[in-house]
Amino acid sequence: MQKVSEKVSVGQPSIEQEIKRLRDEVRHHEELYYVYDNPEISDAEYDALITRLQKLEDEHIEFRTLDSPTQRVGGRPATGFPEYLHRRPMISLDNSYNIDDLRAFDERCRKLADGRSLEYVAELKIDGLSLSLHYENNLLVRGVTRGDGVRGEDVSPNVRTIRSIPLRLKNQSKLSDVEVRGEAYLSRREFERINQEREEQGAPRFANPRNAAAGTLRQLDPRIVAARKLDFFAYDLLAEWRKPFATHEETLRWLAEAGLRVNEHHAVCSSIDEVIAFCNRMEQTRDELGYEIDGVVVKVNSTALQEEFGSTAKAPRWAIAYKYPARQVTTQVESIVVQVGRTGALTPVANLTPVQVAGTIVARATLHNADEIKRLGVRVGDWVLIEKSGEIIPKVIKVIESKRTGAEKPFRMPKRCPVCNGLVSRPEGEAVARCVAADCPAQLKARLLHYASRRAMRIEGLGEALAEQLIERKLVHDVGDLYKLGLEEIANLERRAEKSAANLLGQIEASKERDLPHLIFGLGLRHVGERTAGILARHFRSLERLAGASVEELDAIHEIGLTVAESVHDWFADEGNRALCDRLRAAGVRIELTQEGASGANSSENDERFAGKQFVLTGKLASLTRDEARGLIEARGGRVASSVSKKTDYIVAGEDAGSKLDRATELGVEVLDEAAFQNMLGQTAMI
Repeated sequence: MQKVSEKVSVGQPSIEQEIKRLRDEVRHHEELYYVYDNPEISDAEYDALITRLQKLEDEHIEFRTLDSPTQRVGGRPATGFPEYLHRRPMISLDNSYNIDDLRAFDERCRKLADGRSLEYVAELKIDGLSLSLHYENNLLVRGVTRGDGVRGEDVSPNVRTIRSIPLRLKNQSKLSDVEVRGEAYLSRREFERINQEREEQGAPRFANPRNAAAGTLRQLDPRIVAARKLDFFAYDLLAEWRKPFATHEETLRWLAEAGLRVNEHHAVCSSIDEVIAFCNRMEQTRDELGYEIDGVVVKVNSTALQEEFGSTAKAPRWAIAYKYPARQVTTQVESIVVQVGRTGALTPVANLTPVQVAGTIVARATLHNADEIKRLGVRVGDWVLIEKSGEIIPKVIKVIESKRTGAEKPFRMPKRCPVCNGLVSRPEGEAVARCVAADCPAQLKARLLHYASRRAMRIEGLGEALAEQLIERKLVHDVGDLYKLGLEEIANLERRAEKSAANLLGQIEASKERDLPHLIFGLGLRHVGERTAGILARHFRSLERLAGASVEELDAIHEIGLTVAESVHDWFADEGNRALCDRLRAAGVRIELTQEGASGANSSENDERFAGKQFVLTGKLASLTRDEARGLIEARGGRVASSVSKKTDYIVAGEDAGSKLDRATELGVEVLDEAAFQNMLGQTAMI
């Protein structure tokens, strides 16, 4: 290929200038097309610009930059996505399903506002998946999925293919290093196009745009992602992990000015009645939109009040999701089967004649337990009304008795486990029946998969097929047996080569170094999730001390409660479970809390001093970063606000403390210098 001449005539732009001009022109037309839906040129003209730019950059790679429009699609598929820890958790919202819930939310907010004026912003709840975009010096450097809210996956190559996400923000005067949060989604038009292509290729159709978008974003080949044309709406902004503007309305305005796509259907509302009117209006027009929505998100407009209201362990107090009523359909119960979970719980499930509900094909619905079957009076062969509760979990609402023919058959819960034929027990006062057989294969498979999951011991190579083979060949009777497996045993399993067997053994060996919270969670104690496992680990600091705790000791821990205390105590009281812990210890599994994990550890006395208290940090601490101090406070049950108010309990003042300290003094807030703060933490001061 003959290169473009480096010599430039008088009055002609240089190669570098021409590349810059083309980039600016392409960005301009991308913004008009993907953000404002208002193109000025044809697709062919746009393609010609991109082709010209690509040619010049290929011939002059010294002028190629990461924010060039040509860099949206990478050449090679990824081999996996690295995990990324969100600096500020992407917590989910509480849901409401009726107007009374919205009014109750308003009452709570007004009570917290204590007489101050209150505004809301109502926005459409886009039916997609949340993304976090990181910009440094206005340049897109990272795109991360929500994941579990604490940890997501870095899917940056795929994010770059989304044309409504600018690779470089428009020049902003003060904010350059920011995190933009929003929703990735597929338009209805693209969803139908993709499904039509899949049908022509003999592939199964995607059930709904949300699932298709989620599956697309986790494709390892960004070229596939680019072809599916995901879209994006921005809805929030963080600068240094804080909200930089006084109102959410200002945040949306900044996002739009920065070149991001902000949904046009949002409104500032001075009352809950205005919010309700917005919700009703959008419900009537939802089918006219070019994308799926499943409700409206309502947020307190003032970011200072947002910080002051804070969050529960699961959701912010200053926002709520109003979900539109679930769409209901009738279908027939073809059979009822009983599933056995890892805790031995027997759950009846109705197999249905497949039917579409709110964009998803539904073929199964939970019947929960024997009491629910009795309440519904459901029989095999019945016609039933089903709905997707919150448009997620299908469930049976009622039996259509008028359609009965007399051929329907009653269903009774089995007295023995359908998997192992073991005895089934239903303790008095409980709705759930459970298989009590310790060697039940159904429970063992689920326990193995839970133990090996990423949120627990992270044994990546242990999936369903392998778990089934290990159980069938009686190589594993509980999770402790994983650490006795040898190379030859694994290599002899179906579809296992020596290399993959060695990789699995490496994963099992690495799991021994996982910290105590992951082990406690992985053991699958009833009522013990990730957060509770972390609280227990930091309080007792070793599996041995936890095993010896009484119900009273456990119940006295902040955020534990009697139900969890009894469950934990009963689990360790079982002789077989204690023997399992001994074998894990003998195998070299870490049963003590590491220093890293202990960074949030604290005594119950100190927990009481932090729990429910509001802190404000100001100035520079010599021994801790601002984020480290925040983490230590939050790990003990306290919360950190960005501004001082009459609800502030403590202000931690480092060097060069500013106006926040003056405001705290005016209000009589207790001031902690760094030494006092370290003493309160129960640590040795390092200043």
